[in-house]
Amino acid sequence: MMEQKKVVIFGGGTGTSYVLKGLKYFPVDITAVITVSDSGSSTGRLRKEFSTPAVGDIRHVLSNLSTLPDEIRDVMEYRLSTYSELNGHAIGNLILTSLLNETGSLKTSIEYLSKLLGVKHKVLPLSEDNLTLMGETIEGDIIEGEETITKANKKYNRFFYKESPHVLPEVFAAIKEADLIILSMGSLYTSIMPHLICKDVVKAINEAKSTAKIMYICNAMTQPGETDGFGVSDHVNSLEKYLGKDTIDSVIVSNTEINNELLRKYETEEQKDPVMIDYENIKKGNYEILESDLLTTVDGTIKHNSLKLSSIIFSYLMNL
Repeated sequence: MMEQKKVVIFGGGTGTSYVLKGLKYFPVDITAVITVSDSGSSTGRLRKEFSTPAVGDIRHVLSNLSTLPDEIRDVMEYRLSTYSELNGHAIGNLILTSLLNETGSLKTSIEYLSKLLGVKHKVLPLSEDNLTLMGETIEGDIIEGEETITKANKKYNRFFYKESPHVLPEVFAAIKEADLIILSMGSLYTSIMPHLICKDVVKAINEAKSTAKIMYICNAMTQPGETDGFGVSDHVNSLEKYLGKDTIDSVIVSNTEINNELLRKYETEEQKDPVMIDYENIKKGNYEILESDLLTTVDGTIKHNSLKLSSIIFSYLMNL
């Protein structure tokens, strides 16, 4: 029996979960490395109360990797609606926080919950540290915390951690063994950059270039204030500012035509626009474009079709 090829995916939040939701059905060995610096919503409140790394993105990834019936997965995502301090907390966040308090290790807690949810792949936190993401705007202001960075609607020169991050050794081991390293779609500044501001992670990715390919899954929509007017090449350039020029080998982009009514809704209600495939600028780069009709609409929201997306990833991987 042929050994499965190994994929390491870096990200956090909804974007990475959507990739993994489809990729889990393909015969590949997946390690998902997830950010731990989220400071908003239920996760942020739990971090303040228990001084722990962020668990919300990890919960979402575990839910989407689960092989149990949807009803069980939905329990993990269920948010309590009450007049007490439990209001708004996701059940999965409470379970992970309880496990963390019991075991003293986020990695171990994830392993326990993975067994309960029938997760067949590995999920790792970037770090066990209680990390605070910091951003320096183009005006030179320093903004603290992922939630504040997102809500500030600013453009940023750089990102860094308030603390010195200690990346899990297992993350480096996974990078070293990978056939394909994926930078997931999601918030460019708060889902992907938190990995790339760790110099040791960047060093490991660059050292893996001799045996692994580096792929980026480009966002479908811009992020208000942060990536206004960004095309595909702008996203790649932002990542390679940290990774180094010509590090990325391939970029998955969607060419789906979005109807005008939905575009107006995104523009007026969320101040988001489609990420343009700026072919002329893309030609200046040294990466392959994997272009396809990848978007779908779920409850009036634009999402990537996870199975179509995963098919492209798998096909690319099999041709390496």
